[in-house]
Amino acid sequence: MQNSIKLTALLLVLTFFGCRSEFETIRMSTDPEYILQRANAYYDAGEYQRAQTLYELTIAPFRGRAEAEQIAYRYAYTYYYTEQFVLASYYFKNFATTYGGSDLREEADFMAAYSNYQLSPTYRLDQSYSVKAIEGFEEFANRYPNSERVTEANRLIDEMRAKMELKDFESAKLYMDIERYESALVSFENVLKDYPETQRAEEIRYLMAKVQYEYASRSFRLRQPERLEATIKLAQNFLDRYPGSEYLSEVDTILRKSEAQLKDLEDVRYQSTGTGA
Repeated sequence: MQNSIKLTALLLVLTFFGCRSEFETIRMSTDPEYILQRANAYYDAGEYQRAQTLYELTIAPFRGRAEAEQIAYRYAYTYYYTEQFVLASYYFKNFATTYGGSDLREEADFMAAYSNYQLSPTYRLDQSYSVKAIEGFEEFANRYPNSERVTEANRLIDEMRAKMELKDFESAKLYMDIERYESALVSFENVLKDYPETQRAEEIRYLMAKVQYEYASRSFRLRQPERLEATIKLAQNFLDRYPGSEYLSEVDTILRKSEAQLKDLEDVRYQSTGTGA
């Protein structure tokens, strides 16, 4: 039994080194035609890492020849299929630039953006690659307005913008929760400005009135009047805009409290002025 196991293990080792030896033989060949043939065979078999290594060896020998276009095209895809998306995007862009008249340029332009899309992380993380992907898809849609891929590009843009919006919204709520009210107000305002199509507009305007009230109430007395006036303006705007809102009662309470507090401050100021006179 033990001899059988040892023999099996030996055969596996020999098979492994035999395959590697075959690949190394190809890689060390001085015949570019043969290397390209084997690179294509590996690519067609889905062995993209090996294909990539061999395509690298054919780029220089085939530069300026008819085969160069397919080499560059497949070389970019080897990075995509091995999930090296940063390099995939780079080489798809390089293909589109180098072979501007190619029938494959449209696909390469799309894949350059799509590679960045693959790097777009959960909303909690940095969205730099989402921005790059959106820019790429927008350029694609502008360059190929009649392409069948435009619908997909627009769908992916919407998906990433929704993710970015959620990130900005949650950041604004975090400022609110840790009582950095001024930063929260600016952040909520930016969400409304940057994402005018947002479905959260009603909730954001409610939160802005709520945050502004807390900001005003916790301010020094000298700054309270102007901040209460800002609260009243936000609350009244909300009530006018969303008369059937689920937040109606709470915002109405904010409005009435703000008006009462502002009146109290004005009464105190009037009394102080009168006493001084």
